[in-house]
Amino acid sequence: MLLRMSDSEPSRAGFLLAGGMGTRMGTDKAFLIFDGQTLLDRALIVMQTVCDRVTIVGDPAKFAKYEAGSVIADIFPGCGPLAGIHSSLVHSAAEFNLMLAVDMPFVTAELLSFLLAAAEKNAAVVTVPRVAPSSATVPRVNDGLQPLCAVYRRDFAAAAERALRAGNYKIDALFSSVSTHVIGAAELAAAGFFARNFFNVNTPQDRVAGERDRF
Repeated sequence: MLLRMSDSEPSRAGFLLAGGMGTRMGTDKAFLIFDGQTLLDRALIVMQTVCDRVTIVGDPAKFAKYEAGSVIADIFPGCGPLAGIHSSLVHSAAEFNLMLAVDMPFVTAELLSFLLAAAEKNAAVVTVPRVAPSSATVPRVNDGLQPLCAVYRRDFAAAAERALRAGNYKIDALFSSVSTHVIGAAELAAAGFFARNFFNVNTPQDRVAGERDRF
């Protein structure tokens, strides 16, 4: 698969965060088959429809089959998703940078387009959705802010680097230090998006539940 590229500098860049170890899954989640596709390919297809350029953030050797220049490594390896966001923003020339974790199979192109459009309408450094608490029917959604399905301007890189150097790796803890636009659950619902869109696959049980129920 080739990643979509733009001949000019992109205004919308997509970064697929695929550097996790998959400890609870017992295998690399990027290459996990979910509903007939790897999670990686599933996410790439969705992101390519809304972004001028899509880059995988992870081990370049692991993703060697993808187009040269379309994979970047963490500048601060072993420091979790914040390091992936930081590296993405350092490498980006785009004003709007969409971050997506590889393990969120029910994120749609419509949802990503909605987030990007919201980011383009405000001057905030971060535009991030917030979902309502999980229910018994959607058990694998992280309650509250969704920093791994959000839009960041490059200014966030400085705050991320300070935190990484200090050993602080919690992403949403930084939102109070930059201008942040939160899209609430009610606004998401009005646009047709719900907690199930943010379901993430962390364990074999999550995979089975997701493929069976599709929520």
